[in-house]
Amino acid sequence: MRTADFDYHLPEELIADRPLPNRSASRMLVVHRDTGLIEHKHFSDIIDYIQPGDHLVLNNTKVIPARYFSNDGSIEIVRAGLAQELVWKCLVRPGKKMKVGRSVQIGDATGTVESIDDEGYRYIRWDKFVDEETYGRLALPHYMNRESEPADKERYQTVYARHEGAIAAPTAGLHFTPEILAKLPHSFVTLHVGVGTFRPVKAEYVADHHMHRESFVMPEETSKAIETAQRVIAVGTTSVRVLETLATRHGRPLPPGPGETDIFIYPGYKYKVADALLTNFHLPQSTLIMLVCAFAGKELVMEAYRQAVEQRYRFFSYGDCMLIL
Repeated sequence: MRTADFDYHLPEELIADRPLPNRSASRMLVVHRDTGLIEHKHFSDIIDYIQPGDHLVLNNTKVIPARYFSNDGSIEIVRAGLAQELVWKCLVRPGKKMKVGRSVQIGDATGTVESIDDEGYRYIRWDKFVDEETYGRLALPHYMNRESEPADKERYQTVYARHEGAIAAPTAGLHFTPEILAKLPHSFVTLHVGVGTFRPVKAEYVADHHMHRESFVMPEETSKAIETAQRVIAVGTTSVRVLETLATRHGRPLPPGPGETDIFIYPGYKYKVADALLTNFHLPQSTLIMLVCAFAGKELVMEAYRQAVEQRYRFFSYGDCMLIL
């Protein structure tokens, strides 16, 4: 399979750069894998598709302000993780200005590049803590083509976000309100979405692409709930990655505890846990659309995307969603 096999045409005006006023007002394209039927609904209709014995698994990671600028505005830094308490693993732009030994200032903190790894990440050691509240911004996806705004602090976060560590939101969960969630049997995993979610697939052949690594936690109560469920509905590709990683490595029941995953799911993969999937619409030629094609079949997914474009659905993080049954 070639990466180009997962391309589709998306008019730029269908990219959602801001959320709807009401979270649950999003449209929802419903795909039935057994019959190929495609329905056009709204997210608030999701309750109609939940059957006795169903159980939703959601990702309760919380997005942190990960984007920073130097005091003079010349350097952009995206904090991808903490190597040590005062050492950031970062992506920086422009990289040529941040060689080993170079320093940068954010507020009254000075950071110095200690090393650069093979993937281009800079490891910056700070002489004191950087004031996240004052200088940190949300690292909104590039396709929104705007800076973060005060409203994003709430809306680029699920209503059930609990554990800080994500750079990007698990966007399939953005549609839920507390009222809708309360009506659905559910439990949580935690996977901290990393900067790899923004990185395009550059390999010509799908199998040559190497996934980024992300950390996760499987709570014991979630593992138990999955084993007693008639049907597991994964909310978002990040939840899928946790469930399928554990099943691939350990089988069932899924062992609780922390872990890391670099699982790459594309057509040919046989799902072991997820029986249904709620997900947003993903970028052309991305690993996420490949994951969805593995779940529902490439032809059916591409037809669903064609209809979504034709019906003027809103795409990507702040956009509409699809429920695949």
